[in-house]
Amino acid sequence: MFAPARRKTDSRPARARNLVWLAPLALTALVGCATRNDLYVLLPGKDGKTGALIVESEGKKQTLDTPYAAARVKNVGSVEGIKSSAAEVKQDFGPALQAQPKRPVSFYLYFLADTDEFAPESKALVNKIFAEIARRPAPEIAIIGHSDRVGTVPYNDALSLRRAERCRDELLKLGIPKVRISIAGRGWREPEIPTAQDVSEPRNRRVEISVR
Repeated sequence: MFAPARRKTDSRPARARNLVWLAPLALTALVGCATRNDLYVLLPGKDGKTGALIVESEGKKQTLDTPYAAARVKNVGSVEGIKSSAAEVKQDFGPALQAQPKRPVSFYLYFLADTDEFAPESKALVNKIFAEIARRPAPEIAIIGHSDRVGTVPYNDALSLRRAERCRDELLKLGIPKVRISIAGRGWREPEIPTAQDVSEPRNRRVEISVR
């Protein structure tokens, strides 16, 4: 979800070449002295997808909905659509982009029925998760366990927590500080695939690991 991109009129001077994130994929540069001269650029996401951003000044609007679409607000009540490019963004915003924290990444690990043992296809993901954590100077890791609807609520609450603990223990073995990790078990409350009671669904027997 994108934060609003509307600008309110004020009499304060814009500061030279400040850069802030308006939303996950939007950049703003403020350039000038006594007059407003704001530049907005919409960036594609890490997955290549692009959202949308509306730039508005006193009723004048410009919608940015393609990669590197840009708009400039030179004066109150004036919004001008302009062209930008990946090369121009790198040149103008490179240092500021490098200073931004990495975006959160989520991983799913799946488990054998009624156990906290990894499914075969999930075992190899542990090292991939560790590599992502190692790229971050101060990572925060949230581990949430889930279950299918086979068994009672108390049993599955405990089972989902054991699965989360199993993932935490694997990361601890690789040297991740325990203080960086939080865990929880949600039982069957948040299924990936909704099912009736006592249906064994492999995709619901999972742990979600979020790294930020």
